[in-house]
Amino acid sequence: MTSRAELVRQAIRFQGPERIPIWYVNCDQTDGDVIVYHLSLDMVDRPGTNEWGYHLEKLGDGTMGHPTRPSLPDWETAEALRPPPLREEARLAGAAAYFDLCEDRYRLASLDLSGFTVYTLMRGFENSMTDFLVEPERSARLLDKIFDWECEVIEMVARRGFHGIHFADDWGTQTGLMISPALWRKLFKPRYQRQFSLARRVGLESWFHCCGNLTEIAEDFHEIGVDVLNIAQPNVVDVDRVSARLRGRQCFLIPMSYQTVSISGTPEEIYAEAERLFGLLGTSRGGFIGYVEEYGCMGMSEENYRACGQAFRRLRPTPEPSHGPHLR
Repeated sequence: MTSRAELVRQAIRFQGPERIPIWYVNCDQTDGDVIVYHLSLDMVDRPGTNEWGYHLEKLGDGTMGHPTRPSLPDWETAEALRPPPLREEARLAGAAAYFDLCEDRYRLASLDLSGFTVYTLMRGFENSMTDFLVEPERSARLLDKIFDWECEVIEMVARRGFHGIHFADDWGTQTGLMISPALWRKLFKPRYQRQFSLARRVGLESWFHCCGNLTEIAEDFHEIGVDVLNIAQPNVVDVDRVSARLRGRQCFLIPMSYQTVSISGTPEEIYAEAERLFGLLGTSRGGFIGYVEEYGCMGMSEENYRACGQAFRRLRPTPEPSHGPHLR
């Protein structure tokens, strides 16, 4: 039988997987085909504070929390920043138990929060939006410290037997990007391209998570070599437009919308939404991975959580040139 890791890779590479692979993100990971290993660490002398120096206030609602204050509010402290030590042994202390748990599943190492998001947590969101226009040289130096360090982590991950590296870097609001597409292409596209190219050279596949409306830059991610693009909020993305540009060329990681159908819909509506999304973004050869996340903190019922996983399991791609899958 095809291993679960190979099934995922077949979907990524359009090699005709026998079914839709699934990633159970924050619950029931062994029910799926992908298991994630978290790479971020707390500061040694400040428990609960990330190694980059930012702190997320936990709210008791099951979410990751929210930033309390920037850790680099002025440029004197920002320019003196030294990236965290790699701490390879500490960072991978749980790897042996993780690999045992994975069995034949796809092994995905996650930076947890990365790139632009790390920058905004350190500088503060308002400062960051100003930096890119008012302090382009200083902001570039700080960005390079973050992206260069992440490249070191990518190389470390490749040495340790993982299949992929996961970036989590939100770019979208409900209606569009946080900065102009032109500025994104100038400042961030080449930096991401360097990371994705490095990952490919060392034998890793790049998975990129992005909340919000990323319609304007979805094709850019494909151009610079992202292997799996996670459209985390398909309810705010122009999926028809993305489909017209990228279906059959780009592998997508897709959830049921946790703002709409997975919270307020019925199981039958969840099944129909899975079929719709696959029809737009998947093919019989692959290019589609289901993403299941438990969102009880946002009102998701146990029934709907289970229906999200079942919706992807029920999909059966039919041979081209069909107009989508059918449900058994």
